[in-house]
Amino acid sequence: MKLDHARETALKILFEINEKGAYSNIELNKQLSGSELGEMDRGFITEIVYGVVKRKLTLDRLVAAHSNIRMSKLSPWILNILRLGAYQLLYMSRVPASAACNESVKLAGRYGHKASSGFVNAILRKIAREGMDNIIPDKETDLPGYLSVKHSYPSWLTQKYIELFGEEFAEALLEAGNRIPELTIRANTLRVSAEELKTQLEKEGVWAEYGRFIREALVIKSPLPVGRLDSFKKGLFQVQDESSMLPAMVLAPESGDVVLDACSAPGGKAVNMAQIMKNSGRVIARDIHEHKLRLIDEAASRLGTSIVESELYDAGIPDPTHEAYFDRVLLDAPCSGLGIVRRKPDIKWARESSDIGSIATLQGKLLQNVSKAVKPGGILVYSTCTILPEENECIVRNFIESNREFCEDDISPYLPPALAPYARGSMLQVYPNRDGIDGFFIARLKRKADLH
Repeated sequence: MKLDHARETALKILFEINEKGAYSNIELNKQLSGSELGEMDRGFITEIVYGVVKRKLTLDRLVAAHSNIRMSKLSPWILNILRLGAYQLLYMSRVPASAACNESVKLAGRYGHKASSGFVNAILRKIAREGMDNIIPDKETDLPGYLSVKHSYPSWLTQKYIELFGEEFAEALLEAGNRIPELTIRANTLRVSAEELKTQLEKEGVWAEYGRFIREALVIKSPLPVGRLDSFKKGLFQVQDESSMLPAMVLAPESGDVVLDACSAPGGKAVNMAQIMKNSGRVIARDIHEHKLRLIDEAASRLGTSIVESELYDAGIPDPTHEAYFDRVLLDAPCSGLGIVRRKPDIKWARESSDIGSIATLQGKLLQNVSKAVKPGGILVYSTCTILPEENECIVRNFIESNREFCEDDISPYLPPALAPYARGSMLQVYPNRDGIDGFFIARLKRKADLH
């Protein structure tokens, strides 16, 4: 009995993610790098792995509804095979139901005991016939439960989104988090314009469109590994979502400035700032993890941004040697990551409601520490890739109230025109459902020139 290699590979990846706590993006890269799988199989594996991780709660509810064996008693291999098969049946219309069932049964024969094949076959046939309507709570009587199961999010998060944004916006936000994100790149304007890069990509057989908001941004429409392109190897672009380009744009460093990127790895914002500065001045790119400094160095080297200097340093520790030293400081703070769920669906299941308070405490501490590095008259930008007020405007408001030497600085002049109407004084919150890019928060603050 020959197994489908792509599905078996997807199963092995899912086992590592769901049973051993591997990160989906890292495990995918690990399993696919160096493999002899073709591009179509790679795309199928990537889609199905991310899809199962995104929809895990819904898939598990389905399995539980049709299984006469408790979920806790199921073999992890069989449970992941059922998730794999159910996802194909419900969310991949181009996959015939017969193929989804039959290939799952074959996998059960390899990874389970004698009765496993029949068990998997029976459950998947029921799911194919009945769909998932019978497992979704009633919307009128249990809105959080309805949204949780329909869109596969933990109930605490759906409840929180409803309270923050209302039913309509909350559901749109959940839907957006389950969409496949676009691949966006930023032209390295030290070497090429966006227009020239687009032409170069077309010569390499890659179709790209201009980004929504930022003129250096291009959206790749061809399903190709961009790391293999000559234009990538020559440092003509960096992979980066438009949301992630905004902090450097808002910081607006000038040629000759001395800039601190306090939590820099993997270095996308540091090299972006160096690009804006026309590679003149200094960008000190710090990170707490030594192995991540290599990522910063590699990006800077490939893109030719020679002013980026990586340093091992913990932003949680005040640095008296650089007090009032930097013209501009960026703190892209550690956060819950709820603005990038569409890219890292593991985040949905890794976070708990109780995490938010401790994360916010850390963010406040980091902002307090790095603010001391800003010169009088200098600029401080605080950013996160989340959409929760506790990690965003609340942090900034608390900081301003306790640090009278800083004031809010109007963010609007530094934003793309299409995003400027959404600015609120010094702050901007970007949402994936409204704006079509990752969820991000950016605030621009200024240290008063006269501190006396």
